[in-house]
Amino acid sequence: MKLPRQIIWDWNGTLLDDAQASINALNSLLRERRLPLLDRKRYRADFGFPVRAFYGAIGITVDDQAWDELAILFHERYRREPAQVSSEARALLGWLQARNVPQAILSACEQRLLDTQVAEQGLAGTFVAVQGTDNFDGRSKIEVGRQLLRRLAVPGVSLLIGDTLHDAEVADALGCDCVLVACGHQNRERLATAGCPVFDSLAEVQAAFAAALAGRRQ
Repeated sequence: MKLPRQIIWDWNGTLLDDAQASINALNSLLRERRLPLLDRKRYRADFGFPVRAFYGAIGITVDDQAWDELAILFHERYRREPAQVSSEARALLGWLQARNVPQAILSACEQRLLDTQVAEQGLAGTFVAVQGTDNFDGRSKIEVGRQLLRRLAVPGVSLLIGDTLHDAEVADALGCDCVLVACGHQNRERLATAGCPVFDSLAEVQAAFAAALAGRRQ
């Protein structure tokens, strides 16, 4: 796997280790509705985009107005849960910065929340662009991905690194290469169906980049 000219990162689950925070917030909604709670194994086996369809599959079905209110309520509870950018993610971000690889974020997260989280993690100066959405719905991020590509100045094919099948769909729609990591919101078994490389950790991704770079120098 060669070192790319530019990397587009997914945020939630890929850089920000927030799967458990999401599970905890979601379980609070399920508990109030007397619906079965999710453990980490089932969540990673079932979670997907659009998020509203995932909610329906686990028993939460609401009309449009109630969905908007529910999405806001989920995020209020999600924000109370601890979530950090992992040490592996920080190491890889720094390694890429040291090699002058431009990095951007493309997320289905609402823009103000995304900006806040990136700043809270001390990473505001790491990325050439941070692209979120204008809603809390958790729908497709293909269109905002197109907006991001128009903002980026580096020519050539970018590499998108994410943790869900939707990231592979987005990469395909944008003409990007894709790598998936099985340490976020979906499990390896599901990610393996995407047809792109799947790694168990960002440390493995960094090792693959380093090996490719070393091979190129030989």
